[in-house]
This record gives sequence, structure tokens and C-alpha cells, in this order.
Amino acid sequence: MNKTGGEPTAAERLALAEWRRRVSDLYATVRAQAARDPSAAWQLWREAREELLRGHSQSPVPVADRASFRARHWPYDPRLRFEVAVESDPVETVAPGFGGFSLALPISTGGEEAFTRIGRVAVPFPEGARRLGLYWMAGYAGGLFLPFRDATNGRETYGAGRYLLDTAKSADLGAGTAPDSLILDFNFAFHPSCAFDPRWSCPLAPPENRLDIPIEAGERLA
Repeated sequence: MNKTGGEPTAAERLALAEWRRRVSDLYATVRAQAARDPSAAWQLWREAREELLRGHSQSPVPVADRASFRARHWPYDPRLRFEVAVESDPVETVAPGFGGFSLALPISTGGEEAFTRIGRVAVPFPEGARRLGLYWMAGYAGGLFLPFRDATNGRETYGAGRYLLDTAKSADLGAGTAPDSLILDFNFAFHPSCAFDPRWSCPLAPPENRLDIPIEAGERLA
């Protein structure tokens, strides 16, 4: 996620590095605490994220709105925390040199960004299992990326969806106990920066990650 406009100054780059360090430290604490008490880890996450959004110079919340900003969330729902196996794509869909299916995801400000779908996960929601694509970001230093849309979009949440994992930005809930597995806790679903300010440029969820059910967990706007 980047903000459109001129080239950032040295001070702005240093502030962004500090933002990323704080996010990385937060998720490290969350992963450790969630092993014992996921609800307490979530409470820590939501409070720390709200503090960053309200007070940090690199917050995507417009400066004029920061002092009054308050994050909104659904209550923690333990039914929406899962350990899921990552199912690799069939060999015939793998693009040479990519280790997965190469695709371009649309960007909120226009254009596309390159990703590789490295597999899928079957999430056993209470309403029944749904499958989501898991992506690897081609830019930055790479990283796992899991965006999704659901039936709350455009009402309680941002119309273009939310993110669950974005490891390039340290949003990482960790591996499961089984090989090739991940922790997906939808209570940690968060809005991309463009949900707060359209000047930010954010990759959007593809059609295969549009859920037909409401995910009433994580961040909400209304």
C-alpha cells in the first residue's frame, strides 16, 4: 500500500520505517500471546492499531481526522480462528519460474500489481467451508497476502474488502502446528489504507476471494 503523490522526504521514510517496526513488534507479541489467549491477543492488537492510526505520522487516516478517530470492531468470535492447510495449485497451473499461478490484482487507484497464487486454503466457517486463494507479492521483498471480500462490504466494512495477511507489512498471524499450515483468525481482519483515504493505493481482492457470507469479525467502518 502506497500513497500517491510526490517523492517522500528522508524524514517521511524514517517515519515509515518506524511504523513498520512497531507493526512488526505488535504482531510478534500477538503471535506469542495468542497461543495462550487469542482474545487477549486480539484486544492488544486492536488497541495498539488504533493508537497507531490515531497518532502516528504515517497513519492513513487524514491528519484532520486523527484526533477524533476511534476504531470499530465486532466482538471477538472464537469460531472464526482457524488452522488451515495450504493446498498447492495443481502442477498444470504453475507458471515457470514463479512457483504458482501468476496474476495481476487490481489497484484501488487504477492499474494492477503482480502476484503469484501459491495455493488455496479451505476455511471451515460455521456456515460451511469456503476456499480462498493465498498469494505471494512480487514487489517489495515478497510476502504472503490474503485479501478477501464478504457480505459486509459496502455496509459495515469497506466496499473493496479487507486484508487478513500481508506479511510484507508484518501482518502475519503465524504458522499452524501442522506442516504447510497457517493461522487465519478473521477477528484480525483489517482495512487497507485506501479505506481511510483514497489517496492510498491498495491491491484489491480478486473474484475468487469474494465470500458469499458475512464475516462479522475484525475491523468495521460502521
